[in-house]
Amino acid sequence: MTSLTDTSADLARAERKARRTHTLNRIASALATIGLGWLAPLLRLAAGENPRQQGVELWRQMGIPLTAILLFLAAWGWAAPQVQTSLGAIPGPAQVWEQATNLYADHKAERAKEAAFYERQEKRNAEILAKNPKAEVKTRPYAGKPTYLDQIVTSLKTVFTGFLLGALVAVPLGVASGLSPTVNAAINPLIQIFKPVSPLAWLPLVTMVVSATVSGSDPLFEKSFLTSAITVTLCSLWPTLINTAVGVSSIDRDLMNVGKVLQLSGFTMVRRLVLPSALPYIFTGLRLSLGVGWMVLIAAEMLAQNPGLGKFVWDEFQNGSSSSLAKIMVAVFTIGLIGFLLDRLMLALQSAVSHSPAR
Repeated sequence: MTSLTDTSADLARAERKARRTHTLNRIASALATIGLGWLAPLLRLAAGENPRQQGVELWRQMGIPLTAILLFLAAWGWAAPQVQTSLGAIPGPAQVWEQATNLYADHKAERAKEAAFYERQEKRNAEILAKNPKAEVKTRPYAGKPTYLDQIVTSLKTVFTGFLLGALVAVPLGVASGLSPTVNAAINPLIQIFKPVSPLAWLPLVTMVVSATVSGSDPLFEKSFLTSAITVTLCSLWPTLINTAVGVSSIDRDLMNVGKVLQLSGFTMVRRLVLPSALPYIFTGLRLSLGVGWMVLIAAEMLAQNPGLGKFVWDEFQNGSSSSLAKIMVAVFTIGLIGFLLDRLMLALQSAVSHSPAR
């Protein structure tokens, strides 16, 4: 009886350990997807799993990157004062951090001014209505300058608009190209011609077309927004189109034959067989397109002086103040960090909608 009891207890412990390991593996996979894989060893350490092995893994995923970052900051802090420019020495980490905090403080001050502006209007309108309930009152929009955070939001809106427009064009064309050799032969020359074209070449054409087609004193979208978004679309759709076509053309022929035997309609075959099978290729293309679109947008905003991070960099370069270099470097790190987060976002979305053994 005691032996049976011990065996049952061992089986229960083994089952609990297997469930815990499975749960930790799923959490680790999710954390790695969003760039927080270094948290997984901490969770395993907290669960009591092989402390030595998890300590080594924690050092690999967290210790080594932190050491590399600290070495980079030390080298930057040492080398920066040695490089003199027309605006003074290259700013070090401390000066860049100081300007980052100043930009955030400016943002809070501007938001306070905006709140006070609308509060004054509401008070004035209330006084007018108190004297004459039938009087017409107006609330004027705040016309203050956009802050650094406002320009980040503007750039994100623009890049997502251009990226989504490009995806809506690229994915259907890629599917058609992958399924039909005739369509592929028709559009392949156009891809090879237009894919290498620089955004600096597209921008003047797009600007003229938008200026000629968008008219009126109060258009639905601002011309600068449309110009930047369309330029992003034209430059970012190619990776998605090419990868989608490759993914669709690589589908197992037996799978397509099964669809024909079942007499599935074209739309059903694409929805049930083609897209799920080609999803990894499609998302690879989407990740590449979003990265390309982000780079293109910054260049387009700088050249066309459209609102956003690119214009902020150009304005600071033209400003030539003692803090301009540090602010430009803040923008450089912001652009890089946002690019990383956009890639993680697409990878997380891919993990959410695709099937894998870890899910």
